Amino acid sequence: MTETQTMGGLLVTEAALTKITALLAAEEKDLFLRVAVQPGGCAGLRYELYFDDTELDRDVIMTFGDVTVVMDDKSAPYLGGATIDFADTISKQGFIIDNPNAAGTCQCGDSFN
Repeated sequence: MTETQTMGGLLVTEAALTKITALLAAEEKDLFLRVAVQPGGCAGLRYELYFDDTELDRDVIMTFGDVTVVMDDKSAPYLGGATIDFADTISKQGFIIDNPNAAGTCQCGDSFN
């Protein structure tokens, strides 16, 4: 894992920030990264990461350099202390969320409880 930046209890590694910045640069709109926890998956909860352009009244907004990360107020307690990283290796590719609040994960790793 590379160096991290912390804001509002969420940590984002330099690798993740680099990838987010590159993906945002390819978009033609002014967007930010939304991180959410939603019901679903075999363990009960799952993460969602997607680009958004609409802020909600109770959103928690964090800025990491040029990258804005937003989460809704209901997801924020689940994500406090979590780290968002990005891997691009033979065995792993994509964003990885390491969350100390997760009591367990499913076998496939797509959801947590």
